[in-house]
Amino acid sequence: MRKKVAIYCRLSAEDKEKESIQNQILLLKDYATEKGFLIHHIYVDEHYSGMNKNRPAFQAMLKDAQKGFFNIILCKTQSRLTRDREVFETYVHELFPLWGIQFISVVDNMDSNCKENKKVRQMNALINEWYCEDLSENIKAVLKRKRKDGQFVGAFTCYGYQKSKEDKHKLVVDTEAAEVVKKIFDAFLKGYSCKEIADKLTQQKILTPTEYKRAKGITFQNPNAKQNAGWSYNTIKKILTNEYYIGSLVQGKEQTINYKCKKRILTDKKDWIVIKNNHQAIVEEEIFFMVQKKFQKKRKKQ
Repeated sequence: MRKKVAIYCRLSAEDKEKESIQNQILLLKDYATEKGFLIHHIYVDEHYSGMNKNRPAFQAMLKDAQKGFFNIILCKTQSRLTRDREVFETYVHELFPLWGIQFISVVDNMDSNCKENKKVRQMNALINEWYCEDLSENIKAVLKRKRKDGQFVGAFTCYGYQKSKEDKHKLVVDTEAAEVVKKIFDAFLKGYSCKEIADKLTQQKILTPTEYKRAKGITFQNPNAKQNAGWSYNTIKKILTNEYYIGSLVQGKEQTINYKCKKRILTDKKDWIVIKNNHQAIVEEEIFFMVQKKFQKKRKKQ
């Protein structure tokens, strides 16, 4: 009886310059044909890191493996399956044997049915994880250098600015949104509270920053924003205290815990990278600092 094989291919953003999914598929299909395997399905994850356990095709393949749809998982190299040492050990050396699954990687000649190369597989898993750790540190170093050079490295700009079409690392004023920012500062200095300004903008049906980005075709997700909820106190306060509006580029406020955990945590203010007079201001410094003094007085009263 012919063995059924699942072909799994993965490509991250960093890998794209070196190879292609198509080349992986051709290599593995040829190998399966040569060995007389019957291909059950080709699972493909593109633009996914090997440290990501929640890749859609990877998870779909694992579910099918549990159901016994195939006997073999075939990859180009061990690292294509995963670069996470714990994940590799859990599946290849614990769960796959329970499910009757054999893991084969063609280029590095790994076969989970071969007990003699188990230690080599485990060493490869460690090296593959080290690669991710080194890559993460290199990326952090590059981003830090760019921040210090006054280059914007965020995925999305703050309300009132947009990325320059000529250089995505430069901020230019978004005239339409900038006018709203100016109105907010003006209203606050006239004595309106953050809540009153928020209510007024909502009544005037002015799009919130999140809604505005979506209206401009920007795929922007704000987990704290409720659908069609209107302007809020926090949104107004965030705008009124944002140094971007006086031309200061403030970056490095958050960082990931480590290369394995993508959860972001706040950094100490002393570690922020602030570049003054980096881009065109929307609000005059005098006005901005008058607003900050008003906030300080309110805090003292409380």
